[in-house]
Amino acid sequence: MLIGAVQHNSMIDDMKQCTAMWKIPSVLHNYPRFMGYQLLAMGENGLLNILVFAGASALVANLQYMGDLADLCGSSILEPKTSVYRDNESENLIECPISSDKSCYRAEERLVASDLSAKDRLDNSLMMYGCPHYRRRCRIRAPCCNKIFDCRHCHNEAMNSIDVERRFRHDLPRQEVKEVICSLCGTEQEVQQVCISCGVCMGKYFCGICKLFDDEISKQQYHCGGCGICRIGGRENFFHCYKCGCCYSIVLKNSHPCVEGAMHHDCPVCFEYLFESRNDVSVLMCGHTIHVQCLKEMQQHLQYACPLCSKSVCDMSKVWEIMDREIAATPMPAIYHDKKVRILCNDCGAASAVQYHVVGQKCLKCKSYNTRQT
Repeated sequence: MLIGAVQHNSMIDDMKQCTAMWKIPSVLHNYPRFMGYQLLAMGENGLLNILVFAGASALVANLQYMGDLADLCGSSILEPKTSVYRDNESENLIECPISSDKSCYRAEERLVASDLSAKDRLDNSLMMYGCPHYRRRCRIRAPCCNKIFDCRHCHNEAMNSIDVERRFRHDLPRQEVKEVICSLCGTEQEVQQVCISCGVCMGKYFCGICKLFDDEISKQQYHCGGCGICRIGGRENFFHCYKCGCCYSIVLKNSHPCVEGAMHHDCPVCFEYLFESRNDVSVLMCGHTIHVQCLKEMQQHLQYACPLCSKSVCDMSKVWEIMDREIAATPMPAIYHDKKVRILCNDCGAASAVQYHVVGQKCLKCKSYNTRQT
């Protein structure tokens, strides 16, 4: 990596005098190695090109013209003859031969400063841009309509609103995004994490498959190969069920009933597609899935059966005990004493004939009142 270019002309003798202070024969000849560093000097076209390497990292500095060469001698780019190194438990000391007032730092310290500068550039304007769906420092160009949106969800909401003519409504598949626009410098470019122009990181979390950028890494995003999309919550907390075709919490790994394509359908309450929903999804005892919020709203309206198969969504044994006491306290008129009805249990699927009661009919097999007459 080119560190700097120093113009040399009639002042070349001053430079030689300066370099004589260092443990190198000359900066104008050969390829000297010293103190674990390598320096290359070339005098072509009136320029002196200096390359400095430390291990696998390149040191970055800006060298001034020859008039400032004295500053070079007092800098930390080269190690002076009088440098004293003591590693491990010994002290690290570098004595500067130019002036006792000037501080000479180790190259490692300068590398840390360079890294911090690069990190600051990547984190520029972190969490300052985005939309209601994501905090990110870029926007996308939708290839379907060639319009610019903050994210895929913003596109889908805008292009499926009632203000858009029905024949023009459409969704944007996440994998089809090809170009993004940096929110800081406005450069349009191919999908990538770091802007090619200003060097800012456009999303702390980035998935090249889903074309997803997000600065809120507290969501613990991860890409699920089975689902083919990114999920949140942490990979270690979820597993992919290949029969159900979706990711479930690790606590359900050996206890959930498998239903093929369990999430590849709309929520039975709000009709949002569950597989790609950004809202929390609950797995019912029957194996069907529903939004957590939709399930809570059902319970607020005293609905405790699955909207798809009518099985109980939770343990209702305490409720059945209350109904037993209610039936015992509510005798039917004599005309109904011998009336029998056939019922089908929604919970266990058993069919039976039981005595009719206005409060409810109890399944003889599982003792559930979640039954219906046939």
